[in-house]
Amino acid sequence: MAGEKILIVDDEAGMPRLLSRVLERQGYAAVPVGSAAEAMQLIAADSFDLVVTDIQMPEKNGLELLREIKDFDPSLPIIVMTAYGTVESAVEALRNGAYDFITKPFETDEIRLTVAKALEHQRLLAENRYLHQELEDRYNFSGIIGSSAVMADVYDMAASVAISNASVLITGDSGTGKELVARSIHYNSPRKEKPFIVLNCAVFSEGVLESELFGHERGAFTGAVAQKKGRFELADQGTLFIDEVAEMSASAQVKLLRVIQEQEFERVGGTRTIKTDVRIVAATNKNLTEQVRNGKFRDDLYYRLNVVHIEMPALRDRREDIEPLVNYFLEKYNRETGKRISQLAPKALACLVAYEWPGNVRELQNAIERAVVLCRGDVITPRDLPQDVRGDSEICLTLPQQGGNLTEILEDLERQLIIQTLRKEAASQTRTADSLGIARTTLRYKMEKYGLLERPE
Repeated sequence: MAGEKILIVDDEAGMPRLLSRVLERQGYAAVPVGSAAEAMQLIAADSFDLVVTDIQMPEKNGLELLREIKDFDPSLPIIVMTAYGTVESAVEALRNGAYDFITKPFETDEIRLTVAKALEHQRLLAENRYLHQELEDRYNFSGIIGSSAVMADVYDMAASVAISNASVLITGDSGTGKELVARSIHYNSPRKEKPFIVLNCAVFSEGVLESELFGHERGAFTGAVAQKKGRFELADQGTLFIDEVAEMSASAQVKLLRVIQEQEFERVGGTRTIKTDVRIVAATNKNLTEQVRNGKFRDDLYYRLNVVHIEMPALRDRREDIEPLVNYFLEKYNRETGKRISQLAPKALACLVAYEWPGNVRELQNAIERAVVLCRGDVITPRDLPQDVRGDSEICLTLPQQGGNLTEILEDLERQLIIQTLRKEAASQTRTADSLGIARTTLRYKMEKYGLLERPE
């Protein structure tokens, strides 16, 4: 990238200026100096992308300068120049953190290529650090949206277990954010520098699933034209997230149990035992206790996986989190589409709060993405929402104008929903209860609570 600043350190008359001209023709900004002392003064006062230094210099040589620079800024790349026949000094420089060395005399193409490689390497390191930090920030527990009491329990449990190596079982309906919590556990654990590997058991057939887990040797089965590492090898010293674990076959369950117990396995078609150090986080939207009772899931594997259990609440059970989630997704899709939608109309937000969300947070995210795409103004209205979410145009609720605390607002919305559904169902309590997805006795309790037993308003 043109404009990168390179410090050139050499006491030979003319060499710094020569190198400066060569590098400036490539678009770099070159700064020549004649001693290590001058170099350190500039490094302390300014910012450089690369240092090119000679080794043989009076007073303080290049190796001493190298160590001093690394003490000051370990990330600054350094190329050392050494005379022919003094390769031992160059090797010592590499051991002390130099990126590379070149021997004098050298061709200008050699120095151009070495400098370009060093700067590209530095860019990749910087990008990797940025992406890693972005991952840590994204999966910080504070980044999981929701302030409800049930979500506070999830945060507390996940944060407590993250620092350990204990296996974690995350359960909950589809779309509740099980993988998000699994990633947050990993990126807040001592294993965060190591891989987070995902395996969805529902995607693979029995034979393929075992190959995905443990890998296979060449010729292990038809189509195995090369050796392949499995997820356990890829996740070594990191975390393996096994999603939809209830879909795992009985044979795969046995082999998974052995790996957890023995911390070793063999590839499919292989005989060599491979040691592994992997933290297991499993997830399912099924009731594993019931699966164990029905003989569909091994009880010993269940107990191995269920050392710590985290239950993800359905979105309908934490409606107070809907508005902050909506704001988060609105900002996200504004950025992606270049739109500037400022808010949701009160009636649109009321529809979102009243809806049951069978697809949970994932369905809410899709609904907001759709609304942002379809919205023609700067405010999302009910017509921008999916039909299932906005429902019958007669059943769309209004947030109370006088405000109030969250409990009062939710109760007001629930009261409106019952009244409007009773109207739609011609005051039939049975049909109203069916339409709302609740028991008739629950409906009568709520109607009595809101003073609606005499007649709907």
